[in-house]
Amino acid sequence: MKKVFTSVFNVPWYPVAISAYPVLALLSANSGQIQLAAGIRSLLVSVAFGGMLYFVIWSFLRQAYKSALLTALWLALFFTFGHAYIAIDEKYPESNYTLWLAVGWIALFMLTLAWVLRSQSTFVSSTATCNTIAFALLIMSVGQISLGVNPRSVHALGADHAPAQNDLVLPQYPPDVYYIILDSYTREDFLEMVYDYDNSEFVEALQERGFYVAGCSQSNYVRTEISLASSLNMMYLQELDDAFTPDNIARRKLWDSLKHSAVRHNFESLGYETVNFATGFAWMELDDADHFITPPPFNSGLTEFEGLFFRTTLARYAQDWGWVDPDAVLGQSFRDRFNNVFDSMDNVANMPGPQFSYVHLISPHPPFVFDAEGNPTYPPDFWNEQRLYPYDMYQEGYTNQVTYLNKRVLEAVDTIFDESDTPPIIIIQGDHGTLMQPKDRRMWILNAYYLPGSNDRLYPSISPVNTFRLVFNSYFGGRYEMLEDVSYFSPVPNLYDFTKVPNACGR
Repeated sequence: MKKVFTSVFNVPWYPVAISAYPVLALLSANSGQIQLAAGIRSLLVSVAFGGMLYFVIWSFLRQAYKSALLTALWLALFFTFGHAYIAIDEKYPESNYTLWLAVGWIALFMLTLAWVLRSQSTFVSSTATCNTIAFALLIMSVGQISLGVNPRSVHALGADHAPAQNDLVLPQYPPDVYYIILDSYTREDFLEMVYDYDNSEFVEALQERGFYVAGCSQSNYVRTEISLASSLNMMYLQELDDAFTPDNIARRKLWDSLKHSAVRHNFESLGYETVNFATGFAWMELDDADHFITPPPFNSGLTEFEGLFFRTTLARYAQDWGWVDPDAVLGQSFRDRFNNVFDSMDNVANMPGPQFSYVHLISPHPPFVFDAEGNPTYPPDFWNEQRLYPYDMYQEGYTNQVTYLNKRVLEAVDTIFDESDTPPIIIIQGDHGTLMQPKDRRMWILNAYYLPGSNDRLYPSISPVNTFRLVFNSYFGGRYEMLEDVSYFSPVPNLYDFTKVPNACGR
């Protein structure tokens, strides 16, 4: 066995491992936030690139060990260039560094070439060491990725104190339930007061269809992941799990409680099938749902992960020269997922029920990819050179997307009504308010309910934590106590370090 191990590690295969490592490292850094399948093509291309580079160098040198070392050094330079580029750009955004950085990297390529060629060593003795280091890097990356993958039983509960109720009663004619999250959708009064945008036509259109729109509603938390973990578990995070303490910054338990929530558990225990749509953010996707609906392959031909990986390598100059545009990929992928939801609504409404459809749209939240008529827009048109949003451009992009989103939401609501034999339950809700605002205004959300026969139980300041308490109590024999509606602000990265934000609406 020892001889086999020694012989394997004396073969110079480490360039292949070094080709794979940058992709695996980027996947591990984003573990839980993207689906692992997003990195498969990048991994294959990267390994193929490393193999081709080795073959070209070997064709000239005809020395396997020297060729392997030079390949590894050049791969390291190729894959680290983008990281150096990003680090300098963040620290010295006004400097004209692009040309000099390229010149410096070319010099490093030439120096490594000269050193390997002039060396009298064949580098045979260093092969085992290089293989060991490369192997260790792979093991660390794969291990970190594995830690981020937490397979659970479909009906598991992700939080220790999730308030599942196992004796709920299925009505004779169970309604389909649609929970539609419009990311960062704020209240009508905010849009009028701050953005000078009149959203009354949309609100009135919902009311004409029988919706109750809570005019003083605030989110319970200020960020998507903590807001949804609370609303889908019908509890404040402080009581939901012992892991959510002010000194903890970990998110794995949070994401698990979002994916395997009490709301999902209750509906699936009642015999409901779960429907969910791809968002591009793995931590909020229910990819083990009965129906997980993804768009066709991206029209742009490149995924967002591939665009991110692209920017961390020397190949990012292809973007600077206009050969490849990852930002166009970003826009197209968001449009694809947005359209996937609305194009699928008729099929979802016609599924044999009952079903719980959890629909999360990354809109009107940036990136801004639609104008007011639904025409494609280019995301970088709304940010500056540091990829930050100037206030006026944020306002323009946000209100454009609100206008188009309103139109599509009303169409979807009408489709659901037309295709439903039993009047459905529909909740349309912002997970938090708009960005770039004071703490209190960041909590103001659109919160609209279609609860057949139960709208009289609603009130202007109802918040998401009470949404499904009311639904289960009204339709399924639930015994949930309605909680006080409270909003909490917390900073990044201390997501669980909460301070109360009062609701002054109507005072």
